[in-house]
Amino acid sequence: MDTSSQNHDVIANSLDLQPIEDNKKAAQDNIVDDYEYARGNMIAVIEKGQEALSGILDVAGMSQHPRSYEVVATLVKAVADANKDLLELAKKRKDLEKVDNGGPQTVNNNLYLGSTADLLKLLKDNK
Repeated sequence: MDTSSQNHDVIANSLDLQPIEDNKKAAQDNIVDDYEYARGNMIAVIEKGQEALSGILDVAGMSQHPRSYEVVATLVKAVADANKDLLELAKKRKDLEKVDNGGPQTVNNNLYLGSTADLLKLLKDNK
């Protein structure tokens, strides 16, 4: 280990910092954990919504009250929206994985300050 690396380790250890590589891995692990947690919650919400829908359908059928059918319609929409949200969550994770696997992207912006005559002269000299 060279001197600069040793100095970096001493500083990092005294400040309780992890190397950047470890931070990237930890961030990726957090994304996966958060996704799994959110996915589990969404699935539980959908399942509970389906159970509630089954129960409220029985109540609506027995009572024939318009309000109970309104509740059924609202619950059907809520369950359908939860299913859409679950699919969007999966799509967002896939997009995040694409960005993470793509590696760093380098953008080079070059600016030439000078006249067009100077630029043409430089181009001719390079040929």
